[in-house]
Amino acid sequence: MSTIVKISNLDKIFGRLHVLHDISMEVKRSEVVCIIGRSGSGKSTLLRCINFLEEPSGGTIEVEGLVVNAGTKGKEHRNLVHAIRLKTGMVFQEFNLFPHMSVLENVTEGPVTVKKIDKAKAIEIAEMNLDRVGLLEKKNEYPNRLSGGQKQRVAIARALAMEPRVMLFDEPTSALDPELIGEVLTVMKKVAKEGMTMLVVTHEMGFARDVADRVIVLGDGSIIEDRPPAEIFSNPQHEQTKALIERYRSAEG
Repeated sequence: MSTIVKISNLDKIFGRLHVLHDISMEVKRSEVVCIIGRSGSGKSTLLRCINFLEEPSGGTIEVEGLVVNAGTKGKEHRNLVHAIRLKTGMVFQEFNLFPHMSVLENVTEGPVTVKKIDKAKAIEIAEMNLDRVGLLEKKNEYPNRLSGGQKQRVAIARALAMEPRVMLFDEPTSALDPELIGEVLTVMKKVAKEGMTMLVVTHEMGFARDVADRVIVLGDGSIIEDRPPAEIFSNPQHEQTKALIERYRSAEG
């Protein structure tokens, strides 16, 4: 499988805080990579640097042949970042749906305004993706009439409607009540089985164990392990990984 995301020597500094240290990693096409680690280890920052919601302080980001070096500016830089964002769908913790728009309007907004797709075609794409996440019958509802799980599924449909090459999930279940987490994970598993390349920052260790092709463990802004889930869960090498796995096993009972 060919590489679709390549990160080289990525650094991110906020003021005096060095959040990411010399991160280098590759993701193959159709690969599911889960990123785990303690709170504050830099997981979300890493994800946000890939689509430049955070500007990297150093290093290089490459997505499907588009290469952006940190620190560059100007029109070419902005055009490259825009092109990378078109290739990367993002699902956030807090859904970020427009409350004044219906479900269908939320999902068609990006294709119409960003990709300049014809409205009728955008509706067709939106309905297909709402059907993928099991919410086509809710297309005329407004977000305040949906459960948290339904909102997140709409957010996934919205990202998929942009037809990205890579999906980035930033702790997509952390804002949900426990009984709603399963419905979102089920949709994510379905998207993974369809062959979507996925980078998932998550605390859901069961999902990482069962769905990921690789698990990357971040510790204090550096990659401390990068191995298949079977190896991570059966034989963690780093002390921080051991603590994460132990906490998961305790919670599982």
